[in-house]
Amino acid sequence: MAIAIFLTFVAAVLGLSFYFAAKTKSASGYFAAGGQIHWGVNGIAFAGDYLSAASFLGICGMIATAGYDGFLYSIGYLAGWIVALFVVAEPMKRLGKYTFTDALDAKFNSRGIKLFAAISTLVVSVFYLIPQMVGAGVLVEPLLGIPHYAGVIMVGAIVITIVATAGMTSTTYVQFIKGAMLVVFSLIVTVAVLVRGLSTEPDQGGRVPFYKYATLEAKEVKGALVVNDYKVLTSVPAKAETYVKLEKGGVQTWWLRSDKDGKIALKETQYEVKKADGSKLVNGLPASKDNVLRQNGGLEAIKGKTGPEAATGKVGPFEFLSILSDPETRINTWKIVKLSDGEDKVVVYAPSVKPGNKMMRPGLKFKTEGTPIQKLDFLSLMLALFLGTAALPHILIRYYTVPSPACARKSTIVAIAAIGFFYVLTMYMGLGAVINAALNPVTDNMSAPLLARTFGTFLFAVISAIAFATVLGTVSGLIIAASGAVAHDLMDRYLQLGHTEKQKVRAGKIAAFVVGIIAILLGILFQGMNVSFLVGLAFAVAASANLPSIIMILFWKKTTAKGIAASIVTGMVSAIGLIMFSPSMYDKFGLNPATAPVPLDNPGIISIPLSFLVLVAVSLLTQKKEASAA
Repeated sequence: MAIAIFLTFVAAVLGLSFYFAAKTKSASGYFAAGGQIHWGVNGIAFAGDYLSAASFLGICGMIATAGYDGFLYSIGYLAGWIVALFVVAEPMKRLGKYTFTDALDAKFNSRGIKLFAAISTLVVSVFYLIPQMVGAGVLVEPLLGIPHYAGVIMVGAIVITIVATAGMTSTTYVQFIKGAMLVVFSLIVTVAVLVRGLSTEPDQGGRVPFYKYATLEAKEVKGALVVNDYKVLTSVPAKAETYVKLEKGGVQTWWLRSDKDGKIALKETQYEVKKADGSKLVNGLPASKDNVLRQNGGLEAIKGKTGPEAATGKVGPFEFLSILSDPETRINTWKIVKLSDGEDKVVVYAPSVKPGNKMMRPGLKFKTEGTPIQKLDFLSLMLALFLGTAALPHILIRYYTVPSPACARKSTIVAIAAIGFFYVLTMYMGLGAVINAALNPVTDNMSAPLLARTFGTFLFAVISAIAFATVLGTVSGLIIAASGAVAHDLMDRYLQLGHTEKQKVRAGKIAAFVVGIIAILLGILFQGMNVSFLVGLAFAVAASANLPSIIMILFWKKTTAKGIAASIVTGMVSAIGLIMFSPSMYDKFGLNPATAPVPLDNPGIISIPLSFLVLVAVSLLTQKKEASAA
């Protein structure tokens, strides 16, 4: 049933694309839907465009593992729309025609702006495409039982088909349907979580078994660890803890050592082992029929109570948050530790019990009492999220799909209402996933679909199909923006090839195909990284490369074409350079994060001000030259 619902949804999306394909003849129709989309439809489509894999999969997963700190991403994403509403919406509609480059170049007719703004659009679109494709692979893998790379390829093929047929018109209506359904069904899941209530024995609807960790008693004899019926093979310290490898009946397993009140206990973990020859053993991660690794999580205690009497029954939305915030409520999540056992590399997913008051306040991910670098990194992330929204190419081009500047403003208000309501729901879905033991230790991106699965296959299938459509819609918008940058900005305006309307559309479709292939390759390469984190990087690049130019062209009369071009290049190069030499990228590619030359994971605090400074400096230096040229 899950696969049938999923395929029906995909077929409907493709059918919509082919229907509008017959009506799309002009460049205006292909890149901007002819500017005839109703502001209400465009507002929900905005929400559909913006509520990407990061919003639905990544934020729910981050809230499930980092609590309040995961919700800070929601706050940052939503706050960015204030800049879009009050600064960008109406001017973008007045200045532009099809693309972000049109607006920047409206007053200058500069070849430098055309070139670098188009390149910036391509770069930001590709950065934003990475998390969408990663999310697609994560989603399709358990639903259809196919490998991650196959899911990424399938999504890429479908999206290329959507974009290469009908362009922005079909993309808009896919976004509208998906945005509306995402909000409605997320509300249904949230209500279901509240009606089920809280329990230390999660109700999995009789369909999805959840996993509880076992504990072994151990002791030390003459300094050596002794466990009954098990042979102790090795003991490895990692992150101020100790992990022990045991053997019984020829089967080796990893356990977390826990010393408390003078007693030694070994807690079972889930793990995967990568052998020196490159092969991988996953004996600690048995997969179910549906290819979903056994799930864990849940509540250890509710206000200090355990067992059947701890169940709350139906709770209200505020009562739900109040119970979870109690210091005596203990929430069972996990920690991820990488260690080396001789030549083999082991990733251990170990149980981690957190008091409710720690889960529901800042500090698990972004250290409130951390080092100055950690605090600066958090500030840098929030700056990028706040300023990045109004600089995302696939968001900016949507202002050209409505008839007037007033409609652009109205559609932005509708988008803020829909997006804000959805982000409140992500809080309940993320927390619902952890308390209902719907956490997959290998990827937290699956938290929302796995939560839906605890209520039955039908809801799981619908939520998965909507999440898949979320990826399709966002990727479609990004590829439209990228193809517009190539066909309209570079080929038509920069190179001045003199293409006809039909040739512009054909060039856009070819560009869509090429960008789609690049997105597929990057989606496979970045497998396993949290999609919200990856989107944060895309926001940083957008805010650094695009936003200073937009702001200054609107509010500073001395802005020059060379200043804008220099600012775009500076923001783009500095943001990407800082990201590539950050601790997270070093960790991703197997290098020691401690040796990363840049201590920040988020570059915005450096690259955004630098881009503004370069724009001002170059504009002041080129005032007379541009005035005389005019």
